Amino acid sequence: MKIGLTYDLRQEYLAAGYSEEETAEFDRPDTIDAIETALRQLGHDTDRIGHARQLVERLAAGDRWDLVFNICEGLTGPAREAQVPALLDVYGIPCTFSDPLRMSLCLHKGMTKVLVRAAGVPTPDFAVVERIEDLEALEKQSLSYPLFAKPIAEGTGKGVGPTSILHDVASLRRNCEELLTRLHQPVLVEEYLPGREFTVGLLGTGTEAFVLGTLEIILRDGAEPDVYSYVNKEHCDERVAYPLVRAQDDEQVARAEEIALAAWRALGCRDAGRIDLRCDRHGHPHFLEVNPLAGLHPEHSDLPMLCTALGMPYVKLIEHIVRSAVVRCQGAGKRHALPSRAAG
Repeated sequence: MKIGLTYDLRQEYLAAGYSEEETAEFDRPDTIDAIETALRQLGHDTDRIGHARQLVERLAAGDRWDLVFNICEGLTGPAREAQVPALLDVYGIPCTFSDPLRMSLCLHKGMTKVLVRAAGVPTPDFAVVERIEDLEALEKQSLSYPLFAKPIAEGTGKGVGPTSILHDVASLRRNCEELLTRLHQPVLVEEYLPGREFTVGLLGTGTEAFVLGTLEIILRDGAEPDVYSYVNKEHCDERVAYPLVRAQDDEQVARAEEIALAAWRALGCRDAGRIDLRCDRHGHPHFLEVNPLAGLHPEHSDLPMLCTALGMPYVKLIEHIVRSAVVRCQGAGKRHALPSRAAG
């Protein structure tokens, strides 16, 4: 197949003047190299496209692909991860990972929690603060301190640190004011869970989806305490340990994997991704959030790290993702793409 590659290259945005935090979710050149190498080892022809605006230019020029391997995070807006899949949908070009609807839904942590809760998936009680005046209504709810606050639509721990754990009304107001002002988006406030933290890897779509395995998130000495923060993630090699934990040996892990698979299917996510969970004070795992566009750096991203711990080669992970996308598209029937410029 001819497979196009869409991605946001961090160094390009840094060179354009964006900050380290603004570009934290974007990819390094060696990630793109690794994906392309794996695709070529699998016998595919590859074509590097780049970010969403570069994709627009290529589509307008009449370029087409059998499949696009998409890892674009997007730069702005609550639907930024949906931009590339939406553009490809217009032209009837299939892509890996979730569709525009799921990408938009899953980036909004509040909407995601509403849906998974309706599906019977346990998740901490929460509220969404869109403006500081919303705190008056929140204070009348039955949320129990300590609480935890984070931006509604960010990844890589952006906006999360030790001050995200809130013990009183004053700290709640202070944190919400800071996030609303600095990141210009609503704040998710949920009950803080003090127990173990897991990230569960999943492969496949719908009834074909399955749990790949689970890593536990353990903060080392010297890490910011009690929270998988932006700083801890940026310096994860020194601050975080990721041991493989197995369901057959650990009841909490088994339950976490059951919850993760139920949430993945309820949300309709596709091909591959991760779900993060944390245990309450009784040891019961709860859904925190989903990443339908998980990082794919072969050494530093959680999903490939999980594959390494399980003995799965990186190329095998890429093969699973492509195969899942191809099977999905075949099952959906023939697409009706717009003609290319060359075809008139």
